[in-house]
Amino acid sequence: MDEMLILVDADDNSIGSQTKTRIHQQGLLHRAFSIFIFDSQGRLLLQQRAFSKYHSGGLWTNSCCGHPRWGEATAAAARRRLQEEMGFSCELQQVSSFIYRSEVPGDLIEHEFDHIYVGLFDGEPQGDPAEAHSWLWMDIQQLTDEIKRSPDRFTFWFREIMNTVDANEIARWARLAIH
Repeated sequence: MDEMLILVDADDNSIGSQTKTRIHQQGLLHRAFSIFIFDSQGRLLLQQRAFSKYHSGGLWTNSCCGHPRWGEATAAAARRRLQEEMGFSCELQQVSSFIYRSEVPGDLIEHEFDHIYVGLFDGEPQGDPAEAHSWLWMDIQQLTDEIKRSPDRFTFWFREIMNTVDANEIARWARLAIH
């Protein structure tokens, strides 16, 4: 069944709902979240999206991402999705938000008001193979260098976040997660 997602205006005010499929076919602005999980060493958990995903399959991205369902709070959706995708839960803290728009394979358009959450986890994820093909922990500087060398290996929204937010801000996110 096609999930009902939350349509929003440029200020993140809910203005209705629509199916996930229609939203991505028409490029409608909708609410989403991106989660950045750090370990106590300040490394970021990256996820390689399952190759079977409807877009961006096989690309590396942030620890977890998704959409709140109609009637679901964004923070609750982030906690739910982290458990579903990566098989663990932890405290999450919202640190930022931004709007982006990108055409993705399959004649789809991602147009999201994206809420960014951070958390701390020192363990091994138990990812759902239908969601995450693989995962790894990476140092932020190493990651920044890798995105510059091979940007096409990463999802658009992740590159957008990493290229927009400077390394000091990401280091601040890691400190917030750790403390």
